[in-house]
Amino acid sequence: MISYEPLYKTLKEKKISTYKLVNTFNVSRSLLDRLKHNKPISTVTLNDLCSFLDCRVEDILLYIKDE
Repeated sequence: MISYEPLYKTLKEKKISTYKLVNTFNVSRSLLDRLKHNKPISTVTLNDLCSFLDCRVEDILLYIKDE
């Protein structure tokens, strides 16, 4: 399973709100909903998030092995 929990930690560390993601970086609310519920996103979107936040992929997602 992919978890986007690290994203929220990164946002907090960089003092970027989800409001700013929507209004400054044009991230859609539907994408935020997908991230909140750990649903799949494209690699293009992942690349965009890394670019917006100036971070690595590991700062956005975490792989959790299914048991």
